[in-house]
Amino acid sequence: MQLASQNDVQVESTPPTQAETIILDVGGMKCAGCVNAVERQLTQQTGVLSARVNLATEVATVECQVDRVNAEELAQKLTATGFPSQPRSGSSKRAEASANLAEHHRQEVRQQIRRVITCGLLILLSGLGHLHHFGFGHLPILNNIWFHWGLATIALLFPGRAIIIDGMRSLLRNAPNMNTLVGLGTLTAYTTSFVALLFPQLGWECFFDEPVMLLGFILLGKTLEQQARHRATNALQSLIALQPTIARLIPPPQPEQEQNIAQAVEIPAEQVRVGEWLQVLPGEKIPVDGEIFSGKTTVNESMLTGESMPVVKQVGDFVSAGTINQSGAMIIQATRTAEETTLAQIVSLVENAQTRKAPIQNLADKVAGYFTYGVMSLAALTFLFWYGIGTKIWPDVISFGASEMATQATLLLSMKLAIAVLVIACPCALGLATPTAILVGSSIGAERGLLIKGGDILERVHQLDTIVFDKTGTLTTGHPTVTDCLAIGDQNSDHILQLAATVEQGSSHPIAKAIINQAKHQQLSLLPAEDFQTEAGLGVSAMVNNQRVWVGNKSGLSQQGIEFLENTPDVAGKTAVYVALEKQLVGLIGVSDPLKEDAKSTVKQLQKMGLRVIILTGDRSDVATSIAEQLGLEPENVLAEVRPDGKVKAITDLQQQGQRVAMVGDGINDAPALAQADVGIGLHTGTDVAMETADIVLMRDSLMDVVESIRLSRLTFNKIRQNLFWAFGYNTLGIPVAAGLLLPSLGIILSPAAAGALMAFSSVSVVTNSLLLRRKFS
Repeated sequence: MQLASQNDVQVESTPPTQAETIILDVGGMKCAGCVNAVERQLTQQTGVLSARVNLATEVATVECQVDRVNAEELAQKLTATGFPSQPRSGSSKRAEASANLAEHHRQEVRQQIRRVITCGLLILLSGLGHLHHFGFGHLPILNNIWFHWGLATIALLFPGRAIIIDGMRSLLRNAPNMNTLVGLGTLTAYTTSFVALLFPQLGWECFFDEPVMLLGFILLGKTLEQQARHRATNALQSLIALQPTIARLIPPPQPEQEQNIAQAVEIPAEQVRVGEWLQVLPGEKIPVDGEIFSGKTTVNESMLTGESMPVVKQVGDFVSAGTINQSGAMIIQATRTAEETTLAQIVSLVENAQTRKAPIQNLADKVAGYFTYGVMSLAALTFLFWYGIGTKIWPDVISFGASEMATQATLLLSMKLAIAVLVIACPCALGLATPTAILVGSSIGAERGLLIKGGDILERVHQLDTIVFDKTGTLTTGHPTVTDCLAIGDQNSDHILQLAATVEQGSSHPIAKAIINQAKHQQLSLLPAEDFQTEAGLGVSAMVNNQRVWVGNKSGLSQQGIEFLENTPDVAGKTAVYVALEKQLVGLIGVSDPLKEDAKSTVKQLQKMGLRVIILTGDRSDVATSIAEQLGLEPENVLAEVRPDGKVKAITDLQQQGQRVAMVGDGINDAPALAQADVGIGLHTGTDVAMETADIVLMRDSLMDVVESIRLSRLTFNKIRQNLFWAFGYNTLGIPVAAGLLLPSLGIILSPAAAGALMAFSSVSVVTNSLLLRRKFS
């Protein structure tokens, strides 16, 4: 049974949902419209429950019914619809996929650069042909209109061919994307100019330089965007690369015998099994999670915790896969291998976080799903309006977009405006707004030991107004010590301590350990005991020398009918553990658990951020109040004497008062409260259950990381809002201007090339703004 606190209660496990997760690497996605198309294709497959697709990382996370969906078949169906895909599984597969993705990015960037250089050369030649407009003499050949036709044709056939083909294929698949808009705009501009070339009697101008410049700006923007996206994914790729590949397997070591290095056999790290023995030499990565059997060394754990100082490790300490053994050889026994290691779980958490969307992105996704159709419709309406109505209302506008002497000058102007609408619209910015910010934010967090599990968490963190801290092991060190041992009646203090330690020997609670350690320190042996009984949050009991001994808090012993007199001694400001023998109170043990060094500064920083801080504990009110006073908290911000099963109700009550609550805890029975809170923050130094339930996991034993995780979440979410504002704002302002809104009053008309430059700039600006998060979070 548990004492006055809350770390030993077993949580009833809920039956697992009959679902499994399939990860697919998906290629061929160009914008948010593609993301929507891929998600639609996936969710239409039998057995698929949901799908999340990330444009920035080119990954699809598919939740499906167990044994109902084949990953290979799912990938083949996506590939058949124009999105080359392959399933991903296992740590080695992940590392291989990461390497392939990095190489793919490099090849794509090189290809984009070659296309940009080609287009740049074509733009230069095209520009030289127009020097006579600036007072320079006519240059032979370069001024010839057929030469400019040749330049435009080369631009379409070579650097622009992939864009046009992909755009047309997407349109035929009923999934138009950004390339569809660019392709339609480019072909329309080229065709209009070609008609003018073949039929000079029309009096139309030829603008072959427009398709060339348009493709040049688009390809330049895509190149910059690819490089920025690659920079954003670097942190995750680096994390994946940390996973060790080789382990040094040895026979089970014999006590007091030196291990022979020659006996070690190198095997793939993923083939190591739990319980096997491994040798790790200085300078090597630790291949799996394990416990040190022999040796003393220092270990660099910065890749897990962000803490640069090496940590001393010796016999009995645990080490994690991917960390670096620096100074001494050691032998470890594997406790977690392959996908179960801490590093593998972190990689999975970060990958999952980068596919989970913020709810604010839902609007952008809905818009993006119909965006391309909407833009094509707007382009058609623009054409019809200016051709049928606009030029009749404002006849002077013809001089801005076409020669007044030209036959069908109205047609030429209307087509130019429609092309500009097609080109300026940008679904890319909408699709990249959230994933790039989450990609950068989660990568920064992973580097610094702050694991935020997704975009939805970022949005909830932004709405928080209350932070609830569990006391024991969270605000306090979790290493209490016995300070008082008071006997009542004819008992002596040593016997009281001996009885308490005997009854507590089956518990792993910090207070139980403190009592047992104090008994050992005083060289008091444990007595024979049997029939141990436990009641969560109240106490423990056992039969000692044929007598029932109860050890627990006041509430627990009172429920057993044990009477507390008015003159019962107390230990003010400390946790009181009472000892009773056969319904008779015989002693009291005072236990003190000091605050962590950064507890006070953490609370102060959270309050500066406008957050209310509350202590939640099963300890006595006077103990909790004493802790609150040290932290500078008012009594109304203390929830004391709360049993483990009452933590969820305490969180629920706060939520019913309209508060958005984050819970910070580390114990097993903190897990339900972590799940109930709007945001659960778990300490990695705590239990696995608390870590799995938490929305944010802090890898270091530092309370100040609570502040840092909230600050990072807020900054990342602000970037998402900025990106979406820019993406929506760009299209909201850009499309009307391209459609001729300012033409009658100001004579402003956007050429297709200018529209293409603006469109490319919008995507680059969104990704660049996300990358600026690193400078902001420093």
